[in-house]
Amino acid sequence: MDDGQPPRRLVVGISGATGIAYGMRALEFARKAGVETHLVVTPAGQQTRAHETELTAADLAAMADVTYRPADVGAAIASGSFRTVGMLVAPCSVRTLSSVAWSGNDNLLTRAADVTLKERRRLVLLVRETPLTLGHLRAMTAATESGAIVMPPVPAFYLLPRTLDDVVAHTVGRALDLFGIDVPDMPRWGE
Repeated sequence: MDDGQPPRRLVVGISGATGIAYGMRALEFARKAGVETHLVVTPAGQQTRAHETELTAADLAAMADVTYRPADVGAAIASGSFRTVGMLVAPCSVRTLSSVAWSGNDNLLTRAADVTLKERRRLVLLVRETPLTLGHLRAMTAATESGAIVMPPVPAFYLLPRTLDDVVAHTVGRALDLFGIDVPDMPRWGE
């Protein structure tokens, strides 16, 4: 039954920074929450997948409802008329951050991010880099001034995480909070 509400869709981008576990966990949590996911992985993101996981590209694609090629700049997620709750880039490389900050739409991931910003939708960037240069900080400032939320995946030790997965899950849960996507059983301070 169509209740007149836009579909709950989340675009997930995975770029070439270390930390592909963040993107994978976001796809998993969104699916559990009944949110349709649209995935684009850059070539560098695929290299990271091969280094950090035992998954094939097909295995990663199967975690999303719809997957796009990075060169397909005419895909649905490149249009503002394709309604979403926003876009999460997890992990977000400095190259991707810089492209987002200065509207460098050289692939579908950065084009979809630019569309997300121009439509005034939520764009969350889990930037994975340390230490930071002045150039990185300026790119973060420019992305923030354009409307993005820069969210480096910083662990919350007050939860006494026991595993790396606990750290990843909490960070992703907090990122999904920014889209109004509830992650059941996520530990929260004071609850």
